[in-house]
Amino acid sequence: MRVSEPDSRARVGGSTRIHVVSDVHGNTEALARAGNGADALICLGDLVLFLDYADHSRGIFPDLFGKENADRIVALRTARRYDEARAFGRELWAGRDRNTEILGAVRKQYAELFAAFPTPTYATYGNVDVPDLWPEYARPGTTVLDGERVEIGGRVFGFVGGGLKTPMNTPYEISDEEYAAKVEALGPVDVLCSHIPPEVPELTYDTVARRFERGSRALLEAIRATRPRYALFGHVHQPLVSRMRIGTTECVNVGHFASTGTPWALSW
Repeated sequence: MRVSEPDSRARVGGSTRIHVVSDVHGNTEALARAGNGADALICLGDLVLFLDYADHSRGIFPDLFGKENADRIVALRTARRYDEARAFGRELWAGRDRNTEILGAVRKQYAELFAAFPTPTYATYGNVDVPDLWPEYARPGTTVLDGERVEIGGRVFGFVGGGLKTPMNTPYEISDEEYAAKVEALGPVDVLCSHIPPEVPELTYDTVARRFERGSRALLEAIRATRPRYALFGHVHQPLVSRMRIGTTECVNVGHFASTGTPWALSW
């Protein structure tokens, strides 16, 4: 566990304003404005746009295989026909170098997205991100945290990146045990920041996809045990409930930034 030094730039006239985004999914233009008026930006992951479920012409997948094939794979996944979706994907990738092509496309997106981050930015990984690539693109002024803490404006923020194992098999999914260990390493914090929500049905259900996304039992237990002021997260793009209290903790889905383009603001 690492505790970063306080950033003096986060104190302006005795008050602090933080902007928080999640699920950027390639919205570089809005990301470049996300820190305007704030002392710091927090990004809770999912920078990469692999496939836009609202517009199937956008993302790495349709760039490689076209919109018609994107329409089909979205339909299969939405119907929870995951085995058929994986088989269809294998057909499309036959004879192609999957890793090389995907990493090349991810690198292109990361170059643009990391260049858009303001200073200072504190960021953690989403489940569709590729953590091994982040050190190549994170510039001075961008601090990457995962299972780590940082003090901003006198408050302690803890960060837990990535997602849990699912049939979607996205790039940064880890076991429940590994995830829980990162949560435990944080200890008590004022603001608990994660990509995925705590395991609460109202916070994990996506009303458009009509399915429950995976939430973390470890996050829920930490909220109940340590009672942070806030628990901030994303991952669920159209949640049944975007905000609720668990005990004294305000739990907030900070939004699907790719579609809203608007950061969530926290001031004290």
